Amino acid sequence: MSTSDVHLSVERHQRDTPKSSETVVDGCKTSPGNSGSVGPGGSKRALACMRLFEFVPASVAESEPQQNSRSIYRSAYLHIRLRQMDPQGEEQQDREDLDDDEVVIRPESDVILETGSKGPYDYDLIVIGGGSAGLACAKEAVACGARVVCLDYVKPTPLGTKWGVGGTCVNVGCIPKKLMHQASLLGEAVHEAAAYGWNVNEKIKPDWNKLVSSVQNHIKSVNWVTRVDLRDKKVEYINGLGSFLDPHTMTIKMKSGDRKITSQTFVIAVGGRPRYPDIPGAVEYGITSDDLFSLNREPGKTLVVGAGYIGLECAGFLKGLGYEPTVMVRSIVLRGFDQQMAGLVADSMEERGIPFLYQYVPLSVEKLSSGKLLVKYEHSQSGEVRSDTFDTVLWAIGRKGLVDDLNLANAGVHTFKDKIQVDSYEATNVPNIYAVGDIIYGKPELTPVAVLAGRLLARRLYGESTQRMDYTDVATTVFTPLEYACVGLSEEDAVKEFGADEIEVFHGYYKPTEFFIPQKSVRHCYLKAVAERHGEQRVYGLHYLGPVAGEVIQGFAAALKSGLTIKTLMNTVGIHPTTAEEFTRLNITKRSGLDPTPASCCS
Repeated sequence: MSTSDVHLSVERHQRDTPKSSETVVDGCKTSPGNSGSVGPGGSKRALACMRLFEFVPASVAESEPQQNSRSIYRSAYLHIRLRQMDPQGEEQQDREDLDDDEVVIRPESDVILETGSKGPYDYDLIVIGGGSAGLACAKEAVACGARVVCLDYVKPTPLGTKWGVGGTCVNVGCIPKKLMHQASLLGEAVHEAAAYGWNVNEKIKPDWNKLVSSVQNHIKSVNWVTRVDLRDKKVEYINGLGSFLDPHTMTIKMKSGDRKITSQTFVIAVGGRPRYPDIPGAVEYGITSDDLFSLNREPGKTLVVGAGYIGLECAGFLKGLGYEPTVMVRSIVLRGFDQQMAGLVADSMEERGIPFLYQYVPLSVEKLSSGKLLVKYEHSQSGEVRSDTFDTVLWAIGRKGLVDDLNLANAGVHTFKDKIQVDSYEATNVPNIYAVGDIIYGKPELTPVAVLAGRLLARRLYGESTQRMDYTDVATTVFTPLEYACVGLSEEDAVKEFGADEIEVFHGYYKPTEFFIPQKSVRHCYLKAVAERHGEQRVYGLHYLGPVAGEVIQGFAAALKSGLTIKTLMNTVGIHPTTAEEFTRLNITKRSGLDPTPASCCS
C-alpha cells in the first residue's frame, strides 16, 4: 500500500469512526490495557504506527508535552520519512522504493489531497525554493492570510550528495561551515591549553568521520524541525521540481508523474549551486562545498581552487583539523571585500602554514592508479605549467543561479548572467512574478538578507506594509582562522564614491589579551574605520580582523546604520579587556603617517 493510500484510508477512518475513549492515531486505535487494538488497515499498519514512538526525538516529547498522541505520531512519521530520505542516513532504503520526490506536507494534516481552488487559481502564492528566502516568504505570506505552497527540490551533486529542506545555509553552507570552523578553533584551543596550565594529552587528534556524523546529525534535526514548523505554520510543502508553463502555471515533476498547479503570484527563491571549471576531470574527480561537509573520507592533502570567502573558510578549517590545504588564486583574494583586509587575511593564513598559489589556473585533473589526483595548472602571466598530486580537489570558483530548470522563457521572465534582475520591490519584468534571495542579481548573497527580504516581500504582497529591503550596510563575516568582519563601505569603494580627499581612515593594530600566554601571533590583528573627513565625520565602513569577528561587528552594524560618527566612537567607553573596545580607541589616521601599533594594552 502506498503512503497516499494509507493516508486516505486514515482520513476515511477518522471521518467514519465514532468518538470513544479509545485513541485513534493514523489508522491505529488503542485503549487502556489494549495496546494491540487495530483500526482499519490491519495489524501490520497498527504495529508500524505504534513503533513510531521509538523514533520521536526526546526533545520533541519534552518540548511539546501538551500535544495529543496524534500530533506526536504525526511528528514521528515525519521524522521517519526524513531519515528514509537522507541519502547517507542509517535508515536509507533503496532510492527507487522511496517516494521522496512526492513528500507533501499539508496544514493540519499529513494527508495527501488534491488541491482545492478558491477562485481562478489553486493558490495565492507559489514559492519556488525551500531555502532561507523562500521559507521566510512562505511563512510570512500564510501569516498574512494567503494560500501558499512551497516547492523545493535538490538535484544530487555529481558525487551523489543530496539534502533536505532548508536550502544552502542549513545543509551545505553557513551551519556546517561554522560547526567545522568551531571544531578547528577547539583544536587550536586544546594545543594552547598547556600554556594556560592544563595537562593535555599530546596524542589528541581530530576524528573526521565523527565530526561529519555530528554535523550531519545536527543538520538532519534542523531539516526535521523545519518540516514540522511548516506544518504548524500551515505552509503546504511539496518536494518537487517546478517549471513554468506560462506566467500563472507550473508543472511539478514527481516520480508518480507531472502535476500542474496555478497561482496568482510566484516568488522565485531557488538560490544557487557551486560552479565547476570547464576542464578535463573537474566534474569526475573534484568536489565542491556541497560535498565537503558530508564527505565519507578524510580530505587529506586538498587543493582549494578559488580565493573567495568559501574557499578561504574551507581551507582554514581543514588546516585547523590537521589536513594540508593549498589555495589556488586566479587573480585576487576575497573579491568584493576591502583589499587591504583581504591581504591581511591571506597573510595570516600563510603564516599558519597554508600555501597560496597566486596567478595560477587549473588545466586538468587526472586520477592516478594510486587513487591520488594529479592536477596540472598554469601561471596566467608567464605560462609556466606545474603539476602536483592531491587527495582532494575542492572547487570554490563561484556560484551559479539555478534558473535553467525553471523554463523562465515560458513565463517571460528576463535573466542576466544566470540570475534574475529585479527592481527595488523584488519584482521581475513580469507583473505577478517576484524573486528574492541569492537568485537575484547584484545583491548580497547572505542568509539574513534573504530572510528579511523574503518576509518584507510577503508583507507587501499580502499585508499592509510598504517597507522595502535595504540592501546597504549589511554586516558579514569571513570565518577564516583569524576571522574578518565588516559592515558598510570598503576603503576602495568609499574613495571611489566620495574621493580620496574626502575620506579619513582611522586604523590600528591591537593585541588580544587571550593571545598573550600562548604567544600567538598578533601581527595581523587589525581594524579600521572608514569615515568622512570633514563635518560630522560619519562612519561609512568598519573592518575588523581578529577573534570572534562576527560577534564584535554585529552591534557596530546597528550603530553604523543609525548614523555612527567618529566622535561617538571616541566618546564611547569600551569594555576592558575586549577586542571590541579597540574601535573606541581608534585615534590614528592613515593620513597622519603615525605608527598604528599599540604600545600598551591598558593606557
